Amino acid sequence: METGRPAWVEVDLAAIQHNVRAIQSHTHSRCSVLAVVKANAYGHGLVEVARASLRAGAFGVATALVSEARALRDAGVEAPILVLGTPLASEAEEYVAYEIAASIGDYDLARAFSEAARRQGKTAHVHLKVDTGMGRCGVRAEDAPDLLRRILSLPALSVEAASTHFSTADAPDLDYAQEQVAAFHTCLQRMRASGIRPPRAHAANSAAILRLPEVHHDFVRPGLLLYGIPPYPGAETVLGVRPALSLKARIVSVKSLRQGECVGYGLAYRMARDGRIAIVPLGYADGFSRRNSNNGEVLLRGRRVPIRGRICMDQFMIEVTDVPEAQVGDEVVLLGQQGSETITAAEIAGRTETIEHEVLAALASRLPRIYRNEEEGAR
Repeated sequence: METGRPAWVEVDLAAIQHNVRAIQSHTHSRCSVLAVVKANAYGHGLVEVARASLRAGAFGVATALVSEARALRDAGVEAPILVLGTPLASEAEEYVAYEIAASIGDYDLARAFSEAARRQGKTAHVHLKVDTGMGRCGVRAEDAPDLLRRILSLPALSVEAASTHFSTADAPDLDYAQEQVAAFHTCLQRMRASGIRPPRAHAANSAAILRLPEVHHDFVRPGLLLYGIPPYPGAETVLGVRPALSLKARIVSVKSLRQGECVGYGLAYRMARDGRIAIVPLGYADGFSRRNSNNGEVLLRGRRVPIRGRICMDQFMIEVTDVPEAQVGDEVVLLGQQGSETITAAEIAGRTETIEHEVLAALASRLPRIYRNEEEGAR
């Protein structure tokens, strides 16, 4: 397929759908999947992944920003959308107009949404965010029942759920996560005892989906798992999820260099022998970190070849001395599978001292996306 550029992201939508169904099968029968598609669906493509997830049976989708949610509405997505990030009061009108649910944790914000809904003659939809130990967004767990009681008195406002988020569900030691579980359940019990518990609750991120079944509640919020990335080592064997994204490019130039000649900026690499260098037209402006400089490998003709020199803004160099048949136009795989070899997001994250989330979310919008196994489907 012509992309207009010899570097691109390839996304297997059938893998996304497989992963949604695998996650759903791992939960109880009354639990639904809320697919997390923030940050351009972790680099995979916001609209396309949202649609694929919904076709596979997801209840709705979650974003980080109202602008992401609005883009989905503008694209015709009609399913429930929850924005996980804390909104500004000034954004309430947009949330209400586009029927987007907001995550709130204080009364003044709830009142702003109520007033926006009254002005528009609509109902504002909100989820009460409860901080059980993340120390980030939301009302403290012990204060949540009282806040909920006050919010429920506001007109034109519907509290659809209570939620929380785990700090360490992916850690080897689950003690702190269990403390958060207990805090959330105590909070829900206090709400129920007062007759004010919201109709639904949700807490489980990818790691908690696998390790904390007691918090599957009414729906779960897969991020990494949706994209086939294990949230902790060994998790891939639990559900059999499939990675959906590959990062590829084509060689645009091959040249011979002599032993001792430099490659790229700053004399960062000198040829250890006479050999050949190939140019890959993709760089740090595309989200391929400079920490890959002189560090790591790519796949070429089913073999691993080393990165040489610094990653440039728009290109980088690989040594193809041991692949004598390498030529202009050959496909290079930076992330994904070629033949029997695979480079995973975890491998790249390890060598660049980051996490898989960043490896994927950093992939720039200027990289064309090619979607495979796309189906006709509902909204």
